[in-house]
Formats: sequence, C-alpha cells, structure tokens
Amino acid sequence: MKKKTIPFNFSDKHVNYIRRCKENMYNVAEGAVRAGKTVDNIFAFAMELMTVPDRIHLATGSTVANAKLNIGDANGFGLEYIFRGQCRWSKYKDNEALIIKGPHTRFKEKIVIFAGGAKADSYKKIRGNSYGMWIATEINLHHDNTIKEAFNRTAAAKVRKFFWDLNPSHPKHKIYVDYIDKYRDMGDELIGGYNYEHFTIDDNINLPKERILEIKSQYDPNTVWYHRDILGRRMVAEGLIYRNFANNPKKYVLEKISEPLIIQIGLDFGGSGSKHAFVASGISRDLKRLYALASKRTEPEDPETLYRDYLEFERFVSMKYGPIAACHVDSAEQVLRRGIQTKTVIPIKNSIKNEINDRIRVTDQLMNSGRFYMTKDCESLSEALSMAVWDPDKPTDFIRLDDGTSDIDTLDAFEYSWEKYIKALNIL
Repeated sequence: MKKKTIPFNFSDKHVNYIRRCKENMYNVAEGAVRAGKTVDNIFAFAMELMTVPDRIHLATGSTVANAKLNIGDANGFGLEYIFRGQCRWSKYKDNEALIIKGPHTRFKEKIVIFAGGAKADSYKKIRGNSYGMWIATEINLHHDNTIKEAFNRTAAAKVRKFFWDLNPSHPKHKIYVDYIDKYRDMGDELIGGYNYEHFTIDDNINLPKERILEIKSQYDPNTVWYHRDILGRRMVAEGLIYRNFANNPKKYVLEKISEPLIIQIGLDFGGSGSKHAFVASGISRDLKRLYALASKRTEPEDPETLYRDYLEFERFVSMKYGPIAACHVDSAEQVLRRGIQTKTVIPIKNSIKNEINDRIRVTDQLMNSGRFYMTKDCESLSEALSMAVWDPDKPTDFIRLDDGTSDIDTLDAFEYSWEKYIKALNIL
C-alpha cells in the first residue's frame, strides 16, 4: 500500500486542463520544457485508470526507456508512484508493462504496456492487443505508423481516451497538420471532444522564480531553442546555430585548465570528399563542465596514414592534457575502427550517435550557461562551430546544413567525444 503522499501542486491553468480531460477523448498539452505537461497527463490518465472497464492500456515515448522514465517514473510523479504498493513492473506478451491491482482499481487488474514509437517499424510492438486508453509523451517524435496503429488498436475500447504531450516543433510538422490543429479546426465535428492547452515554464508553480530565471539564463534568447523551450513557440529553423559563439569565439578560450578531467577523443571518418576529423574533449569530474581541448582535420591517402595521423593526435593530447579514457568513432566504419585499435591501447569504441538536435541543444546550453570552454588548440572546431547553420532549404525540419560549405565532420567528432555524458551535461 502507499506509504507516502505525492506532493502534487497544480496551478489553476493545470487544474482546468486536468478537469477537462474527464470530458474529452482527445487531450493535448503543448508548451515549454519544465511546464508540467507530462505530469498533468499522467495524473488525468491515472484517475481514469482507476475506474475504466478496459484492462489493457498503452503508454509510449520515442523509446521504451523514454516512456518508462517520463510516464512510469516522472521524477516521483509517475504511474508507479501513484499506484505505489499496488503495482509491479513485468512483461506482458514480451512487452514492458506495469501491472496494477489494488484498492485504487477496486482490485481489478490493469495492464499498462510501455513501448517506443519513433521508428518506422515501432508499430509492430503494439500489434496484437486491443487497448483502452493511450498516453504518449513527446508525440511529435513518434512515427506516423505508430500513431495510426495506436488509434486502430483502441477502436474497440469501452472508454477511448488519448493523452498527448509535446514540446513545440516547427509549425508545419505532420503532428499539427494531420492531428493536433486538424482536430482543433474540426470543432463539434470531432466526436468525443477536444481538449488542448498551451503551457510555458512560468505556468509551473512548483518552480521557484529563481530556478526559472536560472533555466532561462542557460539559453541564448536569439536561438530557436529559447523560443521553443522557454517561450513554448512553434518555430522554423534559420541562420546560424551558435550565434553567440560565432559573434565572439575568443570569450570561450581558456589559457589554463585548473581541474582534473575525463578526457575522450571523438573521430569522424571522412568520405566522398570530406576530411577525417579528430576532437579531444575533457569533462569535469562532477560532469557539469565541458572543455574542448584539441581538434584536427586530416586527409590521408590510405588507412595506414590515417592511423599514423590519429596516433600523433592521441600522443599530443595525452602529453599536453593528460591520460585519455577512450576514443569514440563513427560506427559506420568498422574496418577503420578495428585498424586503429590494433595501433593503440586506448579503447576505440563506437559512437553513441544521439539525435543530432539533442547534441546541438546541449552544446547551446553549455555555451550559454558558462559551462563550455576551449583551448587555443581547437582552431578547426572553433571555425566549425562559428559556421554551423540550419539548412535553408529545409526550414521546417531543423536539419544542420551538410553540403560541404561547413565542417560537419569536426562537429560530429566533437559531439562523439562527449555524448556519453549527454544526460549529465544536460541539467534541464
């Protein structure tokens, strides 16, 4: 049984949205980061779960892990806490599931299946079941195949309800055109009712004003991320990605580093006219600050020359900045990775390859919160960051321009060198 009270604290705006969830089939919470959108939907979903006759329900995120973290856990406000003592994590037909049974559900078993939805074939994991309600976090990161399949799988529900949340995307994203704005414009023609609310970070009364100001200060007000994450606006990408850095790269340069670092190298293999790129980064031991230590571009004629160039870079970094923990390389070139590994005792690992925009977002936050520094040995990286721009031909897709006019290879290598710690560095 529950032994601890969850400290829910909702502003009037959030309370009104949650109350409207009771009367509407389609419920959409959109807006800024840390606005409380997901918690609203979890709370409303859980209240319905206590009484709906349907046994099996669906919870999705971009990945299974994302769904479990943001809906199941939610920093102590998730389903496993609301049903504390009355639920357990298990498997249901080879799917991750939270099995709930206790006083809150009148001792009737409720199964919430957790699934990822970002890939084109993600829908296959949710086939075979009929679901009652569906709660989805970051719905704009779901593949359309998943959305359509989830709708189909709820067709026979006794109580059919949907709870979506999302941070703003570009105005012409399919999630708006095909669903969110389309349903809004249908008005009374949409059977079941439509409940939409837009939230900003200032609507979250659980965040002290000092913390809100702290979060806002970590963004450049001129960037797309500020308008999307802080103001909660739908935005189109255009122009320089790191405008503040490009305006004054020298302000990020340090003459001396005065703390011990976890040093890693990132290596992006060139091809089709692009160069190989090496970047070494140091992460502070408390995982809060990032130091770009050295960067180099090279265009060797054969693999052996590439290996020699890499070893020279590795020796330079280790002699000047300290021992290297690992090198993370482009996972598409396994032959070259194995070749380098035969030349060095440092582990040569595949890059994690987090989403490019996640890497861009964290880099921008580090720069604007005073947690990114670089040395004079990063000339190629400084130039690459200064010239990084959004693709002008795809303003609604938030794609980094990669047409040879900017140094994408060095940017990738830089991000490979620290993305292992992306969650720790992203303090929002």
